[in-house]
Amino acid sequence: MSNTSETILRRLVFGAALVGLASSLAFLLVACGQTATSPARSPAAAAPPRPEWNALPAAPIKVDGALTSVWTGRELIVSGVRAGRDGTFIQATEVAAAYDPAARTWRRLATPPRMDGPCRRGAAWSGTEMLVWGCFGKAAAFDPLTNHWRSLPEAPPGPGFTAWTGSELIGWGGGCCDEAWSGGSAYDPANDAWRTLARTPLAPSQGAIGAWTDHELVLFVYGLNLADHKPYPATFARSAAYDPETDTWQRLASPPTPVEGAGVWDGHELLVAGGGRTALAYNPASNRWRRLAPLPSPRFGQTMVWTGNRLLLWGAPTPDRFTPDPVHGFAYDPAADRWSTLPEMPFADVNTTATWTGHRLLVWSGSGAGASFGPAAKR
Repeated sequence: MSNTSETILRRLVFGAALVGLASSLAFLLVACGQTATSPARSPAAAAPPRPEWNALPAAPIKVDGALTSVWTGRELIVSGVRAGRDGTFIQATEVAAAYDPAARTWRRLATPPRMDGPCRRGAAWSGTEMLVWGCFGKAAAFDPLTNHWRSLPEAPPGPGFTAWTGSELIGWGGGCCDEAWSGGSAYDPANDAWRTLARTPLAPSQGAIGAWTDHELVLFVYGLNLADHKPYPATFARSAAYDPETDTWQRLASPPTPVEGAGVWDGHELLVAGGGRTALAYNPASNRWRRLAPLPSPRFGQTMVWTGNRLLLWGAPTPDRFTPDPVHGFAYDPAADRWSTLPEMPFADVNTTATWTGHRLLVWSGSGAGASFGPAAKR
C-alpha cells in the first residue's frame, strides 16, 4: 500500500506528464477527438483536459451481495441484494437503480423478483432488457423503458462466467464452496427458453476467465480441483472455445502459466491480467499466447474494462479484498506493451462494478460510493 508521500509524488508526476498522456492514459484522447496516431498538437494548442475522478451523486440503494450491472448505452443499471435490518440475508430484499451520466441523476427501479440470496449472479444487456441469472434456478429480465421485471423460465444452476452473443445469454461453470461445475447453458430471449450446451473439454471451474469474440466464446480455467487442491489431469483442457452455431467445443493452446484475474476482448486478442503481476494475451486467429509486460505491482479482486484502445485495471494490492487499502489502477497500452499508473480511486473498495460509456469510466460500489473517471468535468 502506497504511503501519503508516494501518493502525492505520483499525482505531481501525473500532472506534469500531460504531454505524455498518450502513453499513460491515451484512452482519454479518444474523448478529445484524437487517437494514438494523431499528429502532435501545435505548441499554441491548448493542453488536453486533465483526467480526474469525480464522485457520483448518492444512489437511492445500497447492495450487500450479488451485485450485478449492465450498460444500456444510456444508463448504468445496478441490482442486487440488500441485507435485512438484522444484518443477515434471511430477510434480504432485492433492489435496483439506474444512473444516467448525462443528467447525473439516479432513479430507483421497480423491485426485482426474489431470486436466491447473495450468491454470485451473471448479467447481460440484450439490447432491450437486462438479463440476470442467479445461482439456483432463478433468472429475471428488466425493461428500463417500462420499469418492469419479469421472471424467466426455471434456469439451470447459475454460471461462473456469462456473455451475451447477440442472440443468447451463455453461461458456463460456477459452483459453491469446494465444488465446481463444468456444464453450460444458454437462454434465448426470442423463444423464452433455455438449452444445454454440448459437453465441454474444460476442467470444472467456479470462475472461468473469458470473452465473447463476436463469433465464439473463449474460456480459460485455472485447472485446480477445489476438493483436494490438486491440479486436474491433463486430459482436462485449460482453454477452449465454444461455437453456438454448431454447439461444439474446440480445445485451445494452454496458457504458459495458470491464468488468474480477469479478461477483456480488445477486438483481436483476449487480454488477461491480475491475481498478481502476470499479464497475458491470447490470439484466437493463431491459437497462440504471448506474455505482456507485467503489472507495476500486484492487483487482486480486480475489475477490468476495455476503452477501445486501452485496458483499464484496478484492484487491491493484497489478496484480502476486505482490507480498506487505497485502490490503485493501471492503464495498459497494447501497442507499446506498457502500463501506466492511474490516480488513486476516491474510495477504498474493490467490490465494484464498472462500465465504459464510450468516453468515461463509471465505477460503483454496493456500499453506495461511486465515481466517474475521464477528462475534467466542466464546472
